[in-house]
Amino acid sequence: MTPVTKAQVSNIHETAIVDAAAQVPASCKIGPYCVVGPDVEMGEECELISHVQLQGPTRLGAHNRIFPFASVGLPPQDLKYKGEPTWLEIGDHNTIREFVTLHRGTPGGGGVTRIGSHCLIMAYVHVAHDCEIGSHVILANAATLAGHVTVEDYAMVGALCPVHQYVRIGAYSYIGGGTTITRDVLPFSKTSAAREAKAYGVNALGLERRGFSPERLKKIHHAYRLLLNSKLNTSQAIAKLRAEPDLSEDVEQLIRFVEASERGVIK
Repeated sequence: MTPVTKAQVSNIHETAIVDAAAQVPASCKIGPYCVVGPDVEMGEECELISHVQLQGPTRLGAHNRIFPFASVGLPPQDLKYKGEPTWLEIGDHNTIREFVTLHRGTPGGGGVTRIGSHCLIMAYVHVAHDCEIGSHVILANAATLAGHVTVEDYAMVGALCPVHQYVRIGAYSYIGGGTTITRDVLPFSKTSAAREAKAYGVNALGLERRGFSPERLKKIHHAYRLLLNSKLNTSQAIAKLRAEPDLSEDVEQLIRFVEASERGVIK
């Protein structure tokens, strides 16, 4: 991709500062007072509405929309970071709202922060260094992800949720607003807290909206009854599920998630 200049692109506002080394397709729109650094590569038809700080090394896919005062691709808030070249990678069709901060990775965490496609990242969200965010994820207002957090596809993190470093948030899970997350969140679950975070069963409404059939939901509900509501401990429940014939792919996914957990899961 050949870099373009303000003289070549009418969609760059006269008050924006775009480094000559940045790769900006002519289809992009860059609004007033935005700053785009030299190590930025933007995909087709991205829009920076105004007052966006976009630094790098950062690679954006196509059709991303970034709202005012977002800071994207700045260095991580890690005292061990000494200015090494690290990256932020963002997929396609994401909406990044006001005052969001998305930071690059660190050498100790693999060097890359990744965000998938079709995500809604609401105002004041923070995604720290070395996070791995899947696709179709919703991070509600002021959700705060520490370093090395993994959020799997279709998960929803509620407003004002602090998430501890190295935590994994499973696919299709729902976390209620204001919940402090210090352990892994089970796939397909509803997790919330009055005082302590607890899993409250299956995120049935969310799964129905995503097209899960009654048969799929029935098998997931059965697995959750064993995990959460039986007198079996986690290891016993997993062993019993493993022994059952015709495990569904969803239940296999749930079992693998629990078995891979290093911090423990919220039950």
